[in-house]
Amino acid sequence: MAERTVSIGSSHGLHARPAALFTQAASQAGMPVQITKGAKKANAASILGVISLGIDHGDEVVLSADGENADAVLEELAGMLEADMDQA
Repeated sequence: MAERTVSIGSSHGLHARPAALFTQAASQAGMPVQITKGAKKANAASILGVISLGIDHGDEVVLSADGENADAVLEELAGMLEADMDQA
């Protein structure tokens, strides 16, 4: 299983708009992706799951996936989370 620790770059955290962009990308990954904040885990393709984690700017989360291209998938998703999607 591949894992990647990411610091959230969006200035207002993963609220509705950035969470929607992230979950859309995760749902198109072709494999299940989990996002973890502290002791809480969620399916990265679930907008309700991601929002329920209460992820704020600067928080560290762990992305994990298991599959043939897991490292590449996590690299792409991590890049999204590290960027300030509120500026897009």
